[in-house]
Amino acid sequence: MKAMILAAGLGTRLRPLTDNRPKALVEVAGRTLLEIALSRLHAFGISEVIVNVYHFADMVVEYLKSNDNFGMRIELSREEDLLDTGGGLRKAGWFFLENAQGRDEPFIVHNVDVISTIDLGQMVRFHTEHQALATLAVQDRETARYLLFDQQGQLCGRRSGDDQKTELVRSSPQLQALAFCGIHVISPRLFAVMREDGVFSIIPAYLRLAAQGEKLLAFRADEYYWRDLGRPDHVMQAAQELK
Repeated sequence: MKAMILAAGLGTRLRPLTDNRPKALVEVAGRTLLEIALSRLHAFGISEVIVNVYHFADMVVEYLKSNDNFGMRIELSREEDLLDTGGGLRKAGWFFLENAQGRDEPFIVHNVDVISTIDLGQMVRFHTEHQALATLAVQDRETARYLLFDQQGQLCGRRSGDDQKTELVRSSPQLQALAFCGIHVISPRLFAVMREDGVFSIIPAYLRLAAQGEKLLAFRADEYYWRDLGRPDHVMQAAQELK
């Protein structure tokens, strides 16, 4: 099984920690965010990972080289321009399609700036059993941007902004607003139905596909620890929690 770590962002919310390094190399309790994400994936039996890079990309290259790629096969997807989550994933699509031989083995996409105890193995099993196109780890917590799901856990829309503007792509008599955790399980057939190109976020692509009847599912991760490391105070808080 393979995975992708999304690590190309500028890390502007993490300044000044990212003034002279990429956010992937910001440390929490003596370990970089990249090492933490790689270790989590490796613990679930994943040994092949692609990491997209842009900001201070050469530092990531040298870091991985100096650590012998942590004993994994690690490819780098260099972005000349920031492609956002969807564009970055599409550019790295070759990695998941190589040697596929018609198999639809799912892969994991993991933001570099989140840490959690979410059971990735259980999440993959859920995805496979329900034959989903993509499965998103979500929690019932406060956020500025919600994804909306019906009672069967299928993606129906999103709600965001101070005015909580709502966009619905599938009708449902009852919707639940949940917060995305930055972890997906995706089937490679996504690349065959992905019409977007260039710079784009993956969420609007998911919404378009949900509107067309594709199965985009919620994996409830309420019972697990999860922390976004988008701001310096979050990093300090996570360091205390890890201790």
